[in-house]
Amino acid sequence: MDQALLHQLVTDLPLLEPGRPLDALGLRYAGYYGIDFSDRAQQHLGRVPIEGFDLALQVWRPAQPRGTLLILHGYYDHMGLYRHVIEWALDQQLAVLGMDLPGHGLSSGERASIDCFLSYQTALDAAFAQAQVWALPEPWHLLGQSTGGGILVDRLLHGPVPEQVGQTILMAPLVRPRQWLLSQMGLRMLGGMVRQLGRRFTENSTDQAFLDFVRTRDPLQPKVLPVAWVQALDAWIPRIEQAGESVYSPLIIQGQDDNTVDWQHNMQVLADKFAQPQLLYLPGARHHLANEQASMRAQYLQWLDARLHT
Repeated sequence: MDQALLHQLVTDLPLLEPGRPLDALGLRYAGYYGIDFSDRAQQHLGRVPIEGFDLALQVWRPAQPRGTLLILHGYYDHMGLYRHVIEWALDQQLAVLGMDLPGHGLSSGERASIDCFLSYQTALDAAFAQAQVWALPEPWHLLGQSTGGGILVDRLLHGPVPEQVGQTILMAPLVRPRQWLLSQMGLRMLGGMVRQLGRRFTENSTDQAFLDFVRTRDPLQPKVLPVAWVQALDAWIPRIEQAGESVYSPLIIQGQDDNTVDWQHNMQVLADKFAQPQLLYLPGARHHLANEQASMRAQYLQWLDARLHT
């Protein structure tokens, strides 16, 4: 799918309204990314205006859903990359609500940038509001990968959490990235003189086909690292690390070969913040758990199956 068609899709993206099906361009987008599940669920794509942004949201609704999964993707990602998780949720007879974060995918905003991480909370509020508009069935399970997981950590620590929420699944959640102290030093050395750096693609999965697709065939991949996003992260980390304890008990999945986040530090922070979180460590798994190799996905999805059915 080329940039011209994507630009047309974004420009012509209709408001997200119950009953409005995917149009031809939306189906072409879904087919390109392998997230066309219209043969097994009602599928919808549209925009939701919030302060400062137009968010792209998607809904998949099977005939008789027994709950809902709300997905928040990671930094540099978009919902087009989450076909494995969407398919698993539909197999579980869950409706799915997915959102491209501000500055990502089909949503508006400077690419991969944000001025304040609280804007992500505003976007999450919009997703919760749409779950109500669409009368998506309870419980609303939440799943966040990396930055998406960090957004959910923030919500569990600071609220408000809707009463409809069931389980919260954190996959390689962000608190601090790897080598954060060095990154802070570099941030201060830039002294406001540089607005963005070139993006360095990393080996964040053992699935080589996924890595190749992201690097060479995904037109929605940002090619820069905005300094504003790193500055916003710098301001957000103390909000998490200095927060009080929470009564919530999330399900946390963490790869032990993750070189993107400082996972040993992050797991200790989360263990201290939450009441008896359930942890699954995956030896050999890297950061992008939503797109790890099939055997690793099967391992954590089986683990989740047992906990979502209780």
